[in-house]
Amino acid sequence: MPNPLELIGGWGIVPVVRVETPADGVALARALSAGGLPCAEVTFRTQAAADAIRQMTAAVPEVIVGAGTVVSVDQAKQAVDAGARFIVSPGFGPKVVAWCVEAGVPVLPGVATPSDILQALDHGLTILKFFPAESLGGIPTLEAIAAPFVGVRFVPTGGITAANLGAYLKVPAVFAVGGSWLVAPKLIAAGKFDEITRLTQEAVSAVRQARGGGA
Repeated sequence: MPNPLELIGGWGIVPVVRVETPADGVALARALSAGGLPCAEVTFRTQAAADAIRQMTAAVPEVIVGAGTVVSVDQAKQAVDAGARFIVSPGFGPKVVAWCVEAGVPVLPGVATPSDILQALDHGLTILKFFPAESLGGIPTLEAIAAPFVGVRFVPTGGITAANLGAYLKVPAVFAVGGSWLVAPKLIAAGKFDEITRLTQEAVSAVRQARGGGA
């Protein structure tokens, strides 16, 4: 079975999703898959997260579903039990990271400083979430922080949009980006899954262009 992080690196984007009901999660997974991006990071910001992951993985198995905003080992266990293939945290939580490493679950901890990156390297991790990207200074800050850490790749998240997606993907240290613009909660709430598919298709095309693959 392919490593989920390797797949995310190939796609160039991981949609960061907030769902209020499991049914919304299933419809969203289908919309993302139809748009050419079979991946979703379901954030643990709602009570529906675990059930949504469980139903998404059962109903749309071709979509790689992970759990985001994981801040405790209990949440990580709950997510993996529900079928999550990877774990994302907003910061570097040593207990969460240690549990994921021990369990063999790919994990993307959030980092914002060189000290965070050093902690991640101590745990054997070289693909990290840079969060909140735009609030921390965007590309200039990312490039400055990445410079001393040859071989470390980043998934900037927070403030990534269709307008700056290409610029981030052209940074050599960027592995992929995390974004919610194509899965905005207002679109999900309004049931505009066709619009999500359209935005997903546009994002997939933008990734190809940024990486030199044409439209």
